[in-house]
Amino acid sequence: MSAPAPTPPSLTTFSLLSFDVYGTLMDWETGLYAAAAPLLAKPSPNCTTPLSRSEFLRLHCSLETEQQAATPGLLYSALLSTVYIQLASALSLPPPSQAEADAYGASIKDWLPFPDTADALRRLGKHYKLVVLSNVDAASFATSARKMGPEGTFDAVLTAQEIGSYKPDLRNFEFLLKTVRERFGVEKEAVLHTAQSLSHDHVPAAEMGIRSAWISRGEAAIGVGESEEEERNMGNWEWRWNTLGEMADAVDEAFKAK
Repeated sequence: MSAPAPTPPSLTTFSLLSFDVYGTLMDWETGLYAAAAPLLAKPSPNCTTPLSRSEFLRLHCSLETEQQAATPGLLYSALLSTVYIQLASALSLPPPSQAEADAYGASIKDWLPFPDTADALRRLGKHYKLVVLSNVDAASFATSARKMGPEGTFDAVLTAQEIGSYKPDLRNFEFLLKTVRERFGVEKEAVLHTAQSLSHDHVPAAEMGIRSAWISRGEAAIGVGESEEEERNMGNWEWRWNTLGEMADAVDEAFKAK
């Protein structure tokens, strides 16, 4: 008989939340799918039926992950443009023009936050410092930041551009811990990493010994497992909520009861 899972600590023991953004705070799956519409509208000789949304997203994620590993210093917007060309090739479609590829990379500015994001960040910010750890470049993130709250919503913004690598590379999490220690005097034990993608965030966070909360976002297609059992074993996350709003509710209750 296996031992019962250890009880997670109180949410009040943390002083800083680190966030993945795209997939957790911003609805990047909808944004990517919408931006790919011109490509997906073209008939493919190898596809008798159109790709479903989840099939497209998984293909995009596979290509993106390979490209991030191959070119860790490439700006995310430029990386998306590169992936767009690869998507066309994978679907046996004619190569898109550079302008079409660049439009895909620039589509980040059109992506929207989840409906619960802004209010949840406002409430969470009353209890914790909020730090971004994102696989994006600074200019692209700036177009999203203003949609998630007023200036100053986040206490620090750490991007792949600044770090020089993409998650799940452990260097990103090492950079996070070093930064919050130097800027805020916060040690690893007081950090709660908050993210949707199990593969990009929760697995490396667990390797680093960082506790985490999974914002599963319901029907998300990217970064999740093939089954509930697989997901339970990916990353050792200790809390799960469907939305950030649900997490903010739980945090408010925990601090009220403190």
